[in-house]
Amino acid sequence: MKSGLSFMALALAFAAPPALHAQDKPDDKAKAEKPADYEPQIRTTKLSGTFGGQRINYAATIGETIISNKEGVPEVAVVTTSYVKEPRDPSRPVTFLFNGGPGSGTVWLMMGAFGPKRVAIPGTGVDDGAPPYPIVDNPDALLDVTDIVFIDPPGTGFSHLIGKADPEDYYGVTQDAKLVAEVIRRWLADNGRWNSPKYLGGESYGTTRTAAVAHQLMNATYNDVAFNGLILISAVLDFAAGADTPGNELSPITNLPSMAVTALYHGKAQAASPEAFAEEARQWAIGPYATALLKGQKLQGEERAAIRRELARFTGLSETYLEQADLRVTPARFYKELLRDRGLTVGRLDSRYTGKDYDSAGESPDNDPSFYGIDASYTAAINSWLRDGLGFKTTREYQSISGIGSQWDWRIGGRDSNAYLNVAPWIGQAMRENSGLRVLVAQGWYDFATPFFAAEYALSRTGIPQDRIRYTYYGAGHMMYIRDEDRRKLSEDVRAFIRAR
Repeated sequence: MKSGLSFMALALAFAAPPALHAQDKPDDKAKAEKPADYEPQIRTTKLSGTFGGQRINYAATIGETIISNKEGVPEVAVVTTSYVKEPRDPSRPVTFLFNGGPGSGTVWLMMGAFGPKRVAIPGTGVDDGAPPYPIVDNPDALLDVTDIVFIDPPGTGFSHLIGKADPEDYYGVTQDAKLVAEVIRRWLADNGRWNSPKYLGGESYGTTRTAAVAHQLMNATYNDVAFNGLILISAVLDFAAGADTPGNELSPITNLPSMAVTALYHGKAQAASPEAFAEEARQWAIGPYATALLKGQKLQGEERAAIRRELARFTGLSETYLEQADLRVTPARFYKELLRDRGLTVGRLDSRYTGKDYDSAGESPDNDPSFYGIDASYTAAINSWLRDGLGFKTTREYQSISGIGSQWDWRIGGRDSNAYLNVAPWIGQAMRENSGLRVLVAQGWYDFATPFFAAEYALSRTGIPQDRIRYTYYGAGHMMYIRDEDRRKLSEDVRAFIRAR
C-alpha cells in the first residue's frame, strides 16, 4: 500500500526493489495460452460472517473476465474477486476497489482493510516476522453496507495477457483505465446491477486509476456509468507535487508537513499533537517557506538564517545539514539523516518504522523497513485465501508487486499536459458534471509515498468543488489499516461515507 525506478514508477510506493518481479520472462511468452483455447475460470463459495455488527451471508466469487481485441480475439484475463450479500439485492450499493503501483495486486486492501478475511500482523512499526501468519475474520469488512468487487488489472495479482497481446495496449494510464472501465461495465451487466448505487476507489496509484476510470465512465463517452462516491486512500493525483527533481520547488513544500510529524513521532521535534504540528507545518510551508524557496539564490542573510532555524525546528535536522542541502531535503535523505545518530533509518511507506542499514554512512537507506516489515505476511495471506479458501487454481505467481511500472505509458494528453501527470482535473470535471458525486480522501500522517499535504494541494486547485470532499487522517502511514485503531476508523469512515448518499 511502494529505489532504482523513476518517481512515476514509484508513485504508488508499495514497491521496493527486492519486491519487484519481471512481468514476463522470455519463456513465459512461448508458454502463453492460445486465445482460442482459453477458458475462463470462475469459482463461487458460499460463506457467512459478522461485519459491522451484522451477520451476513455472502457469495465469494473469484473469476476471470476475458477482454478481447476488436477482432474478437481474447487478449486479457482480468481476475476479479467479488463479495456479494445473499440474497442478492440490486438496490444495495456496490463498491469497486483496486490497489495501485502500477503493478500492485489488490492484496493490500483485500487482506488488510475491507475483505472478509485479513492477515493479523503487528501494526506498531515492527516487522511481521516469519510464518505462519494469522488469517482471521475481519469484522471491519464493508459487507454490511455494500457489496465489494476487487479488480486486479493485467500484470497484477493473477491477471495476465493472453497469447500475442501487446503490453503497450494495456500498460498505461489511459489504456489501463479503459480496460478497468470495461470490466466494471461487464460486471454490472452480468450481475444485474446497472441501477445500484456505485462507489469507486483505490489506494496510492489506485487513486490515480480512480480518477482515470471515473473519467472513462462518466466523461469520456455519452454512455455514462455514474458514481455516488470516489474513495481515495493515500492519494497521488498531481505527480509534480512529489517529484524529487532538481529545480522543483513544490516537492519540498508538500513533503515538509510529513517530515514534521515524523520528527515529532521520533522525538526530534516538540508539539502538542501530530494534528497541531501538521497544521503549523502546512501554514509555514505554503507561506514563508514557499516564498523563500522561490527566491532561490537571492535568499541571503538574516532572512535565510530565519528560514533555516524554522526548518530545523520542523524537521528535527541540524541547521548545518540543512544549509548543506540548500534548505531542500529530499525524502530519501530525510529517511537516512533523521535518526542517523541512533544508527537507524525511517520508512517511506510508514515513517513510524525504523530499520538498521549495513552502516550509518551514505545519503539514503538500503531499503524501506515499512515495506519489508509487511510484505511476506500479505503475500502468504492472499495466496492462502484465494487458492485454498476460494479454490482458484493456477500455476501463476500472484503478483503483489510486479515490474510493469517500468513499461507504463504515463501520457494523457498533448505536449504541455504530458510535462507531468495530473489527474485531479478529471475529478473536478466528474464532480461538476455529477452533482451527486462525493469524494472521500483518507491519508496517513506518516506516509511519504503519497504525502497528505500533496493530496490536499492537488484537490484544492481550481475547478474542484470543495464542499463535497471529505478528508480523514490516521496515525499510521501509506497502508494505515495495518494499525488496528486506524483500520477500524477507516472502515467506519467509509461506512459513514456510503450511508450518507
